Amino acid sequence: MGGYLRTAILLAGLTALFLAIGYLLGGRQGMVIAFLIACATNLWSWWNSDRVVLSMHNAEPIAPESAPRLYRMVEGLAQRAGLPMPALYVIHEDQPNAFATGRNPENAAVAVNTGLLDLMSEQEVAGVVAHELAHIRHRDTLLMTLTATLAGAIGMLAQFGFLFGGRTEDGRRNPFGPIGALLLVIVGPIAAMLVQMAISRSREYEADKLGAEICGDPRWLASGLQKLEHYKQGLVNHTAEAHPASAHLFIINPLSGLRMDSLFTTHPPTEERIRRLLAMAPSVPTRGGWGGTPVAPPASPWGSTGRRNPWG
Repeated sequence: MGGYLRTAILLAGLTALFLAIGYLLGGRQGMVIAFLIACATNLWSWWNSDRVVLSMHNAEPIAPESAPRLYRMVEGLAQRAGLPMPALYVIHEDQPNAFATGRNPENAAVAVNTGLLDLMSEQEVAGVVAHELAHIRHRDTLLMTLTATLAGAIGMLAQFGFLFGGRTEDGRRNPFGPIGALLLVIVGPIAAMLVQMAISRSREYEADKLGAEICGDPRWLASGLQKLEHYKQGLVNHTAEAHPASAHLFIINPLSGLRMDSLFTTHPPTEERIRRLLAMAPSVPTRGGWGGTPVAPPASPWGSTGRRNPWG
């Protein structure tokens, strides 16, 4: 409940920031117009964002017969999560990573990089997939669409207010003057982006927790996160670099940080995520595997055994 409370408070703060900037820069009329435009844009994104992002990353659908072992794993984890089987996609990308998309559990998709399948053990892949299913169950895609709507509306309001001279609908000038309007144009969207990132980081912690419960052992996801963070170093995801707006979808930030990405990260520190997961280990019993047969956890959460990618 603490994570949901923090998310609600952050959403309320983002809404208040939106209303305040809109009124100060353009008055009520400008605020309403910009908000309607932002809502229309993001409504289209909500219905089509899954297809857009999958196409953007050249994701290919996985049929049950093409990777039966992986498909059975995801199907079993979805049943444990109380979710319909999501559409399954693979991205031919050496950097290990994964993401979930879709406007609701009935129209959800999980995409995994080939690097993830090549470098992770079955338990670690199960932990990563369980994390993405947790996002679907929490309807985080809908939540992040809402925050994107508000953040985008703030940017639009700031630009409209500055372009139209910072006058309200009754002809009064912006009380901050031209310098103040320029500062709001710069500071407003940055503040909105910071709140949006705070919400995204909060949802990652919640997805880690539920994902550990879905897969049955927090150490599987902790080990997966540790390897994802390690192996992403030196492996540039060129598609993600070209489209940084999709970075918040992935389980680990796919950006290299060569520009200013590290200053505005949408993910919490991986070390803290691992610490929280390992702290759960004594209290979460190890359950049966995704196919119904008990699967023992690795002797060491950082252990490695043989060749990867048994998926086909």
